[in-house]
Amino acid sequence: MSAPRVLPVSVPSRPHVALLGSGLLARAGEFARTVLEPARVAVVTDENVGGHYLQAFLEALREHDFAPFAVVVHPGEESKSIAECERIWTHFGEAGLERSGAVFALGGGVVGDLAGYCAASWMRGVPLVQVPTTTLAISDSSIGGKTGVNTALGKNLVGAFHQPHLVLADVDTLATLPRRECAAGLAEVVKCALLAQRAALTILRKNATDVLDAAPEATLDAMAMAVGVKIRHVVDDPHETRGKRALLNLGHTTAHALECERGYGAWRHGEAVAVGLVVACRIAAARGLCDRALTATVRATLAALELPVALPDDVDRDRLLQLAHVDKKRRHGVHRMVLPLADGGADLFGVGDAEFAAGLG
Repeated sequence: MSAPRVLPVSVPSRPHVALLGSGLLARAGEFARTVLEPARVAVVTDENVGGHYLQAFLEALREHDFAPFAVVVHPGEESKSIAECERIWTHFGEAGLERSGAVFALGGGVVGDLAGYCAASWMRGVPLVQVPTTTLAISDSSIGGKTGVNTALGKNLVGAFHQPHLVLADVDTLATLPRRECAAGLAEVVKCALLAQRAALTILRKNATDVLDAAPEATLDAMAMAVGVKIRHVVDDPHETRGKRALLNLGHTTAHALECERGYGAWRHGEAVAVGLVVACRIAAARGLCDRALTATVRATLAALELPVALPDDVDRDRLLQLAHVDKKRRHGVHRMVLPLADGGADLFGVGDAEFAAGLG
């Protein structure tokens, strides 16, 4: 069995590592013992992931003297709610989860955000281990300590920063993902390539079939690239106060508004991000920040990865604009969008409503 790739996450509040590799779930207890003492621990998962991996994961923890109990939620964005948090907190209390224990988030981005917020808020914070099982969660949401839930006003408006003690990413789990789910997470990989690794766009197009089929080496290379880019932004700006980390929101102003307009769960987060990346490139090109060829390159890469590149025909554009007003980056009534630059980087810019509407295409 090959050793996992080890990517240090050197955030001052809680330095930890992200482990990426094959066959890691079976060694979960072994890796957890490097950062946690044996205790009563919660494993939060959803019905889909639990059906594949929960029992084996619980046994892997028991083999190393942990006493786990499971909390299973319904899959999908609808579970990211305060009502579901209250149900999980009740499970924690009834099962005896103490501050000496921990929460393992076994699943995709929804489980990671939801379980992470419950860990951050239970007894004012218990240790968290992120165990991502989707391309989206491995490449993006498991890294950086953001946790949260949705409200009727928008996505992730209630939450907390809560850095994990460990990220354990087993790419073998991607083989059981529906193809659409696998593709959706790759939008965040494209985003990271846009931010810092433009040459990776060509590699992603070339290896699109292998990555969509979860071929181990191509998948590990893509995930490691994205995770490395995200780690650099997170370490430079752990709480998104200096602007560097905000660049990771490239494509997300449009994406969050689109998810809310469609109804959470109708579109995958990554599908909305894919459209958001095209919108950001279009606005940047219109401003002269980059050439129009970048928009074409991004569209071609997303299409090769079976992701949407345009708004749905029936989208309510006026409502989309209103929903974008709730974006957390908005200041003094002006959109602040992350836009790509010609030199391979990106930056935050004020974008007026008319400019944003034009960028929607």
